[in-house]
Amino acid sequence: MNEEVGLVLGTKDASPLEFWVGVLEGKYLELDDIVEVSTEVPGKGEKVTFYGVVDHVRKLYEGAQFDSDTLLVGEGLIPIEVSYAAFIKVTRVEPEIYIPPHPGDKVFRSTSGIEKGLYFDRMTKKLPVGIMRNGNVVYSNLEFINGEKGGHLSISGISGVATKTSYALFFLYSLFNSGVLGRELASTHAIIFNVKGEDLLFLDKPNSKLKEEEREKYKILGLPSDKPFEGVKFYAPVRPYTKEIEVITEKRKEGIKPYFWTVREIAKNRILRFLFSTGGEEEISTLMHAVRKIEDRLYELSSEGDNYEPLKKDSEEINTLFDLKRSIESDEGWWFGGGNVASQTISAFLRRLDHAARSTSSIIRPLPKGNYNSSSTFHINWEKSRFTIIDINRLDSYSKMFVVGVIINEIFKKKEKSNSSRPLVFIMLDELNKYAPRTGWSPIKELLLDIAERGRSLGIILIGAQQTASEIEKRIFANSAIKVVGRLDPAESERTEYDFLTPTLRKRAIMINSGTMIYHQPDVPVSLLLRFPFPLWATKKEEVEDDEGNLPDFF
Repeated sequence: MNEEVGLVLGTKDASPLEFWVGVLEGKYLELDDIVEVSTEVPGKGEKVTFYGVVDHVRKLYEGAQFDSDTLLVGEGLIPIEVSYAAFIKVTRVEPEIYIPPHPGDKVFRSTSGIEKGLYFDRMTKKLPVGIMRNGNVVYSNLEFINGEKGGHLSISGISGVATKTSYALFFLYSLFNSGVLGRELASTHAIIFNVKGEDLLFLDKPNSKLKEEEREKYKILGLPSDKPFEGVKFYAPVRPYTKEIEVITEKRKEGIKPYFWTVREIAKNRILRFLFSTGGEEEISTLMHAVRKIEDRLYELSSEGDNYEPLKKDSEEINTLFDLKRSIESDEGWWFGGGNVASQTISAFLRRLDHAARSTSSIIRPLPKGNYNSSSTFHINWEKSRFTIIDINRLDSYSKMFVVGVIINEIFKKKEKSNSSRPLVFIMLDELNKYAPRTGWSPIKELLLDIAERGRSLGIILIGAQQTASEIEKRIFANSAIKVVGRLDPAESERTEYDFLTPTLRKRAIMINSGTMIYHQPDVPVSLLLRFPFPLWATKKEEVEDDEGNLPDFF
């Protein structure tokens, strides 16, 4: 039942979009409370109801003129009244008659009208994305997530404090377990790049240290409270310079598949360019002409021989990038098409290729000896699982750029070829500012920009996380229908990218705790502060239970 908490103030301006409330004695309003107030429409004999969120609260002594008056009040020498007021940002007006509320109108803390006040009642497909401070569930409109009306999610905040990765995983967990996807659930995929540590390699294991109060939060959200991620496949790079194929993970090896690419695959799929995604814009642009020439020649060579055979030029085998470099050096005229590339560019290309060869030995290598009739054995088959975790945390920048670029390019090409928005594919990528920085150009940045602008029509949804939204490509951020903010650096919070936050929320963003986020979506006029529960799934090896519910002995 709604509780009367105050009156619309007559000493402050009241408008259809914002107004002040004088809080009654013995009552209170706090930040994020939802209120409602009804007022008579003059001459019409009907009422209009305003719903709003408390954005600011303050108290002061009425009539006090000097700082010392406060001391005198405390000694009982001056009679005075306390003014307790709250500033309300209007979220909805029903019916849409935009007159201001009348001074003296009764204001209620809303319980029955929360869904209406925040437009949750208009959402046909509601995704639970967190819990408000008053205990109510925050919903997001799936149509602004799955590409129907909008797409893409951007999460910003300080590393280690803002819990960006944790929230992105909770978002995906809710998406796949809330029932909101309906029949599309069976065919929807999520590709998650593990960029830091090995914490994401335990998503399919229950969290042994989860408290019962956290399970209750999942129940409030209408989500399962007893199971981790399901339908997960893990992939990791292989140990370099070894005959045996062994993944380079340390904390978990069971259930993790190795991945790498052969030179033949690079040739056939024209993906050499993703080895040249680091460096200055001018340098990369200059090299791209040479890269395309080499890609053309490699593609010609890949048309001969079987997929499991080494690439050959004449009788010369090209098994590694070092082999490719030697072949180019021995016949520059053929590789670069008869002198169309400047000698300085060729030299720069070969230097970069040499560096790439030394850096990518764990992800670009020949097939091992044995009964392998195709390199598909070591291919990341994201279409065969619901969740695909690709570990890149131990790779250097060259290798990370290559893996991310190749996988996203493969997804984009397949979806582009099908020309269909279904099945949905969600791509979760942390440290987005490294792959799509505000300045400069690279093949992977161009690809991510293409996904931001055209991806939702193809059913590709980007969940990008970064410390600073001001340092990623503007159009990628602008095309994100959903914007989520954790704790921000004070200087970063003042950037124009966060203009969707009210002044109060900007201040709160620099002090909110881990597990608290600010959620902005097109359907709701104001951003909402929410909390999300601790992970049901293990986030590190020490949280994993064995089959009998006991913690394993790791030492």
